[in-house]
Amino acid sequence: MVEYYVGLDVSLRSCALCIVDGKGTVLFEREVPCEVSDITECLVDFPHTIERVGFEAGAMSQHLFFGLTAEGFDVVCMEARQVNAALSAMRNKTDKTDARGIAQILRTGWFSPVHMKSREAHGLRALLSTRKALLKKTMDLANEVRGLLKVFGVRLPQTVKHGSFDSVVRPMIEIDDVLAHALVPLLDARVVLYQHYLELDRRVKRAASQDDVCMKLMTIPGVGPIAALSFKSAVDDPTRFKRSRTVGAHFGLTPRRYQSGEHDNPGRISKAGDRDVRAVLYAAANALLMRTMASSQIKSWGMRLMRTKGRRRAVVAVARKLAVLMHRMWIDGSEFRQDQVGDMA
Repeated sequence: MVEYYVGLDVSLRSCALCIVDGKGTVLFEREVPCEVSDITECLVDFPHTIERVGFEAGAMSQHLFFGLTAEGFDVVCMEARQVNAALSAMRNKTDKTDARGIAQILRTGWFSPVHMKSREAHGLRALLSTRKALLKKTMDLANEVRGLLKVFGVRLPQTVKHGSFDSVVRPMIEIDDVLAHALVPLLDARVVLYQHYLELDRRVKRAASQDDVCMKLMTIPGVGPIAALSFKSAVDDPTRFKRSRTVGAHFGLTPRRYQSGEHDNPGRISKAGDRDVRAVLYAAANALLMRTMASSQIKSWGMRLMRTKGRRRAVVAVARKLAVLMHRMWIDGSEFRQDQVGDMA
């Protein structure tokens, strides 16, 4: 029985579509609007049954995956790194040739499927992203004010808390009409952004406090609402990892390795996966080692590693162990026990 595979090269508004058979022969090519209805109509008109539809991970993956799955197709979202590596061997790069290459990758099976997160997980990630964006914009406006004041010889203290920035800076500005005319609107905009940031911060903490998984994860020293919620939304389904050890590698916390002949060089961490999750795990590990007072087996192990390997390597190693530990706690439904942390890194 001949099998037919569909490769989609997806962009924001259009989609290049290519259908190949089991031998790799191109049977059909077309460019259609990037809408589930248009793609479905094109595939339904094809005279043979489609075995599988595939595309690389991107911004439109979620929409297309669940939309085409609801239409009855077997859909696969492929890891972008592998697809890019395969397509780089092609002489010319166009949407048409990319769709051909994706169809051939799908036919050969040389790809890793990407887990499609639930709507709830994407909602939590959106909440965390908007909170982070507002904090960044608040800091950008504060730095802009600092830079403009230096021109007039006004130097602010090196450290000013976000909440007290307006009360410190506004009296300095209002005594000068020129400064007030230019900078008061900037301060007003910053105050509004900061108030919205505080509201989103409360929503994040409320969401973590109302989630049983996050509450268990927050029993680990150094792990707060942001780290717990980021980890939960990124993993989404803990059963998709067969072993807890692979979670650290999934978030790019394991060293790269290059081996060829007589060369075998371990490198820095891969930095694959979600950058935000990796950052919060690093921050949690740093807080566990540097700020928490309670002793635990994982902290003692990290401090010993710090004395032999240095602070940065020790923090990365503890972050990797935290990822493994958090996943195992989620699977088992257990809580953190300070005197019982196995060798999981």
